[in-house]
Amino acid sequence: MTKAEIIDRIAAGTGLTKIETEAVVNGFIATVIQGLMSGEDVEIRGFGSFRIQHRAARSARNPRTNEVIEIEERYVPVFKPSRELRDEVDRAARERAANP
Repeated sequence: MTKAEIIDRIAAGTGLTKIETEAVVNGFIATVIQGLMSGEDVEIRGFGSFRIQHRAARSARNPRTNEVIEIEERYVPVFKPSRELRDEVDRAARERAANP
């Protein structure tokens, strides 16, 4: 699902225009990004949480050339789904698999 499809579905479900919905979605995304950039965890109950995780420096191998390269340490955003979200997705996937 793309951002445009998300905006279309939200607009259809709320009665807001697509322009208004796009502003809300963009505002939400910007707020999550700003929170992560300032070092805050972003938690949405029933959905999941966004956090920043430290990845240590490491050696890796280029599969084409077998050349060993060094990857610097870095901080990456990660998403951890809530238990409710995991359970709902699992239930829906099992239903789809049982009724193809």
